[in-house]
Amino acid sequence: MTDAEFDTWLRTESACVEQALHTWVPADAPARLGEAMRYGVLDGGKRVRPLLVLAAALAARPLDASAREAALRAASAVELIHAYSLVHDDMPCMDNDVLRRGKPTVHVQFGEAQAMLAGDAMQALAFEVLTPDGSSPRVVPGAQPMHPALQARLCSLLARSAGQAGMAGGQAIDLASVGHPLDEAALRDMHRRKTGALLKASVLMGAACGDISAPALDGLAAYGEAIGLAFQVIDDVLDVTQASDTLGKTAGKDVDHNKPTYVSVLGLDQAVRHARLLRDRAQDALAGTGLAHTERLRRLADRIVDRDS
Repeated sequence: MTDAEFDTWLRTESACVEQALHTWVPADAPARLGEAMRYGVLDGGKRVRPLLVLAAALAARPLDASAREAALRAASAVELIHAYSLVHDDMPCMDNDVLRRGKPTVHVQFGEAQAMLAGDAMQALAFEVLTPDGSSPRVVPGAQPMHPALQARLCSLLARSAGQAGMAGGQAIDLASVGHPLDEAALRDMHRRKTGALLKASVLMGAACGDISAPALDGLAAYGEAIGLAFQVIDDVLDVTQASDTLGKTAGKDVDHNKPTYVSVLGLDQAVRHARLLRDRAQDALAGTGLAHTERLRRLADRIVDRDS
C-alpha cells in the first residue's frame, strides 16, 4: 500500500463513518437535543478510533456485507462514546474548555444542561447502534442482521473501555491529580484508562467483526495497548508545542490547570522518544500476528505518533 493509497483509504472510510453517523444520530430528538448531539459528533475530529475499528476488521481478509455493516456500527459506536466524553470533559465542572474541533464547545453553543443531556444521549445511542432491531436503517446493502453473540461482544468491549475500569476511571484520576505530582507508573495507569482503553477497544471491536484467530487477537490487543498510550503521550506533547488554531482546541491547558503529563514527568524530548518506543512496540506486535493485511494498522500507528494536531 502506497502513501497515496493509504490516504485514499483514510478519506473514503472517514466519509463512510460520517455518513453512518448522519444516518444514526437523529436530528429530530426533542427540544434541540438532536441538534446538540449532531453538533457534538458530526463534521469534525480525526476519526482515529473508527479508523482503527475498520483497519482491524480488515486485518485478516476483506469483509462481506454483513461484517462491513457490523464494523461500521462498531466504528460509529466508538466515535459516539468518544464524542460524548469530550462534551462532558469540556464542561465547567471538569476541564471548562470553550474550543473543541475548531468550534465552540457544546456547552458554550447550547448551554450546560443541554450539553449534559447531549452527552448522555450519545452514550446511550452508541449501544443502540450496536443492538439494532428491525427498524434500524442499514448502511451496507445486502447486510444481514447482526448475530446476538457479536452484539453482546461489542457491547461488552465498549462498556468496559468507557466505564470505571477505563475512560471514566481515568478521568476521575485526572481530576483528582490536579496539583499533585505523579510518577510515570501512576501517569501511565491514568492514561491507559482515560485514553488508551477506548483506542484498544476500537482495535478489538474491529477484530470481533472480522475473522481473527485467538493468537492473532493477542497481538492486536498488544498493538492497541501500545498505540493507545502513545496517542496520549503525543497529546501531552502537542499541548505544549502547538497553537490552539492548529490543535482545534485550547493549547497549554494542562500546564494552566497544573495537571501532570508525560511532558511534565519525563520532559519534552523524553516524552517524544517514549511515544516512538510505544509505536515500535505496536509495530512489533502487529508483525507477530501473522495476519495478511495489517498495513493500515501499521500506517495508523505512524500517523498517530507523527501527527501535529
